[in-house]
Amino acid sequence: MKACFMGLGYIGLPTAIIAAKHGVEILGVDINPKVVEMTNQGKLHIVEPGMEEMLQEVVRNGQLRASTTPEESDAYFMVVPTPFKGDHEPDISYVESATRMVVPFLKEGDLYVIESTSPVGTTDKMAELIFSLRPELKDKIYIAYCPERVLPGNVIYELVHNDRVIGGMNEASTKKAQEFYGQFVQGTLHPTNCKTAEMCKLTENSSRDSQIAFANELSMICDKAGINVWELIALANKHPRVNILQPGCGVGGHCIAVDPYFISSEFPKEARMIAMAREVNNYKADWCVEKVKNAMLQFELEHQRKPVVAMMGLAFKPNIDDLRESPAKYIATKVMQGCNNADILVVEPNIASHNVFKLTPYDEAYEKADIVVLLTAHNEFKTLQWSDDKVILDFCGIFKK
Repeated sequence: MKACFMGLGYIGLPTAIIAAKHGVEILGVDINPKVVEMTNQGKLHIVEPGMEEMLQEVVRNGQLRASTTPEESDAYFMVVPTPFKGDHEPDISYVESATRMVVPFLKEGDLYVIESTSPVGTTDKMAELIFSLRPELKDKIYIAYCPERVLPGNVIYELVHNDRVIGGMNEASTKKAQEFYGQFVQGTLHPTNCKTAEMCKLTENSSRDSQIAFANELSMICDKAGINVWELIALANKHPRVNILQPGCGVGGHCIAVDPYFISSEFPKEARMIAMAREVNNYKADWCVEKVKNAMLQFELEHQRKPVVAMMGLAFKPNIDDLRESPAKYIATKVMQGCNNADILVVEPNIASHNVFKLTPYDEAYEKADIVVLLTAHNEFKTLQWSDDKVILDFCGIFKK
């Protein structure tokens, strides 16, 4: 069969590659000509271990090619961003735009699937749009929602082995989508309806956001109380029914930092704990900014000179290049804004360059720095040795001191 993937980003491109690897003819569509060009050259425009070799293989054998426009296929997958508009209100215009692009190519028996994280009811809205433009397709095509469940840095394994939730507009649509994903997913394919599948994705990430918020709140309490939060969590987790996560400098990425708003914006009176967890995790980044600025001021008062400050990490999680919604990037930006009392060195070993930040190699920055701010627990940073001669603000548990 032939499948058209609308969107070649962090989820769309890996999924397209995996499907192509398992024998599906893939057309990948992206509005960015550079992404299309790189993909057709077998060059991965994201960082994902082992994925570029697979891309080169499927491009070379003709199983995958990229274009800026869709064409007639047997299945269509919407894997485009769902950003915010206004006050954290979800924007499904990208999903709608991608849907409008494929509508002219739809024919009887085709499968249409949304993978983009979406507010509850989005699949129904897109079905209404399709049938308003092509009424003759009513009850003639299969429509479903199937959210991704992958961890950046481990996408190849998780796309194949993780369970998937598949919610169709009807039972026939669910089964049709299961048939497609069954070609490469070894995990269990759990059937449900589209609204439940949409809510399931939002629930998973809201749950994780709440758990991280507890750890982040605990870290701020411990800082004020003079308690080592890393030791405290390790001891508390000795309880057989306690599993507290590790705190950080906030929460980032285009999932956990975003998805809870899709619930709280739609159900503001009911989603009180979900909304509060978002507030805690957002506040943790601002709390880190204040800690850094206070350390800079204290250093200047004690030493009568400007400190050299190393901001270690910009990505939202360890060992990836993804800066979307990154609290580390936010903290670095806030510290640098209007900063005249320090020399700031910014470090991110997973990207070669940045259009805003001048990047410094991590070992050079650590050696030069008077104040070291550890924001992301990259493997490179774990090779560094603790120095009593430096002020070290460890927000991600590199040294756990």
